[in-house]
Amino acid sequence: MLNIAFGQSKYYIDNLSENIRRGHRAKLRRGVFPGFAPLGYLNNHHTRDIDIDPEKSPIVRKGFELYATRKYTLKQIAKALKDLGLRSYKGNVLAVSCVQRLLQNHFYYGIFKFKGETYQGTHEPLISKKLFDKCQEVMKSRGHIKTRKAEKTFPFRGLFTCGECGCAITAETQKGHNYYRCTKKKNTCSQKYVREEMLTEQVKSFLQKVSLSSQDTEKVLRELDKDEQKAKLDNHTILQNLKSEISEVGVKLDKLLSAYLDKIVSAEEYAAQKEKLLARKVECNEEINEIENGSVSWLEPARVFAKSLNQAEKLLKGENKAEMTTFLKQIGSNHILFDKCISFSPKNEYGFAAKRSEAASNHLKNPDWRRGRDSNHWYLAVLRFSRPVQ
Repeated sequence: MLNIAFGQSKYYIDNLSENIRRGHRAKLRRGVFPGFAPLGYLNNHHTRDIDIDPEKSPIVRKGFELYATRKYTLKQIAKALKDLGLRSYKGNVLAVSCVQRLLQNHFYYGIFKFKGETYQGTHEPLISKKLFDKCQEVMKSRGHIKTRKAEKTFPFRGLFTCGECGCAITAETQKGHNYYRCTKKKNTCSQKYVREEMLTEQVKSFLQKVSLSSQDTEKVLRELDKDEQKAKLDNHTILQNLKSEISEVGVKLDKLLSAYLDKIVSAEEYAAQKEKLLARKVECNEEINEIENGSVSWLEPARVFAKSLNQAEKLLKGENKAEMTTFLKQIGSNHILFDKCISFSPKNEYGFAAKRSEAASNHLKNPDWRRGRDSNHWYLAVLRFSRPVQ
């Protein structure tokens, strides 16, 4: 009798496990995640689908948007989500590690992983893949750097490194003035103190070269609007190419599955290739949505570039040194302080703009010198570094 009871129990357990696996396979075929929905979503027990949570989803999306600005650490994002009222399903405040996992979850832009394999989800994406990728870039660039608390804020501290020994540049206050110097932690260094006023003048000098007045910015934006209207007429071909690429991705996925079933490719290679193909499919769908909604992908970076030139103009008038530091970090890298002079590697578009301004300044006696600084020049600069190569 005992053996019979054990046999019946094992049969029941095996049958229950197979039913669960069968249910998982059915959900995966429909593109439904066979598990508990992440924060911002709800499991619909009637339709067996996953729906957007109307209360938590805006807060989760806000977390992605804040982190993508590079102005917040994971700890600050966790606090912001707490202040906005986001809690776990058990009612607990999210730990920093939970926030990090949330920001790394592919589910929010439309795909998900289950047992090491990637699937195209049928649930509504909460964010775009571009926003997700931007958050991953921010997280990767920051690594495990911890923020440092200071009694006094020095706007340029943390921006420059010493051009002689490569150490960080620190700051201190002496007799009412802020001075910047090399920390000299690696080797002996001959670099001397530099007053903040001298650094400010050099920063302003570069900002002047890449600044664009509000009036000219409006002209540039109007020209971009005209280009957008013209580009909309050419979008039919682009849409057809994108749709064709999506079809090709589907064919490649079928071939990949056949190769996996025939044991031509390993499980690891199958999972990796499938993830890449599905990610590209999501990107194509997002591009199609952008075009169908009336936007052109290259125009938005062009507008951002034009507005950033106007931001440089506003920084010159506002005298906010902390914002100047943020601006310099956004438009370039490798900021060096050597012999009381600053230098850095600006992005191509800003380097080009600065060189054009220098060339125009060297021809002050030429009646046509101003053409190097008018809106037409800036418009051409915007197009040069924003329009995709055909």
